[in-house]
Amino acid sequence: MLKYLETLCGICGVSGEENAVHDFLVEKISQIPDILEMKTDPLGNLLVHKKGRNTPDKTVMLGAHMDEVGLIVTGIRADGTLSVAAVGGVDADVVLGRNVMVGRQKLPGVIGSTPIHLLSGSQRDEKPKMDALYADIGAKDADDAKRFVSPGDSIYFMGEYTALGGGRVTAKAIDDRFGCAVMLELLEQELPYDMWFAFFVQEEIGLRGSRAAAYTINPDFALILEATTAADLDGVTGDAAVCRLGGGPVVSFMDRSTIYDKELYRIAFELADEMGIPCQTKSRIAGGNDAGAVHVSRSGVRTLAISVPCRCLHSPSCTAQLSDMEQCLNLTAKLLEKMEEL
Repeated sequence: MLKYLETLCGICGVSGEENAVHDFLVEKISQIPDILEMKTDPLGNLLVHKKGRNTPDKTVMLGAHMDEVGLIVTGIRADGTLSVAAVGGVDADVVLGRNVMVGRQKLPGVIGSTPIHLLSGSQRDEKPKMDALYADIGAKDADDAKRFVSPGDSIYFMGEYTALGGGRVTAKAIDDRFGCAVMLELLEQELPYDMWFAFFVQEEIGLRGSRAAAYTINPDFALILEATTAADLDGVTGDAAVCRLGGGPVVSFMDRSTIYDKELYRIAFELADEMGIPCQTKSRIAGGNDAGAVHVSRSGVRTLAISVPCRCLHSPSCTAQLSDMEQCLNLTAKLLEKMEEL
């Protein structure tokens, strides 16, 4: 799984423009034996059906989203700088001063804002607002910028995959290229039964791809693989930490879009205990993921999410623990085996 993570995180795939991630996955999956079907739906979801040892009575779907948060060009200003808006849940103070890549040519740029000497006293004490930001690609004026960029072009974070101390890594797009890497690893293994793998588009802007994919596959059970916010920092106490790096897979009982299947939730913790690996839940009812769309598809889907805890989520510097990632993979594989009995 880790052999794919660095490459996947380095690919640019802001919501609505996941093509490069999709193409990488298709290239790898095309080399895997026992693929019964692989198709791309009109929205861009990649749906893969793989043969296992048995043909189950129930349909099981694993899901992870291909897209990442970023920015989008909304206009070109007279001085050649670009007006921008967020794609997904991006805070302006996270991207201010960051290097970015703009448009199909991946032009280097930087995110700027109103110079501090032009701000009022009260404005200096406030967080920056997204509509005050701009992207600077070095164009001399609007006509020059229009040669390279158009409104609607994506703006991608630069976030080099870097190994940190303590078995941690930082990169852009760990949310959710981690989930994609886990699914790619599982596709390469012998499966206990036939199952579907759904690589979703447009999760970050409203769970849009998963809604269509779940309707197409019509699963009885679904496992969503994700990254979720960890705020386990000095001075953060109690439930405000949400979850922590090094605490193992995060299995939630509820978030803002889903109440998860009670039996699957219980089984996940029982299996983790049997395997001798840590497992944690989110200490706050916060966030959401593709499970929110999947579990209410058609007549309803029994759904669980397994997430890796991640600091600095939705930024160019997502930070996660390698041991948590490996344990998420192992718990997912074990839970898939158990689900054949349900």
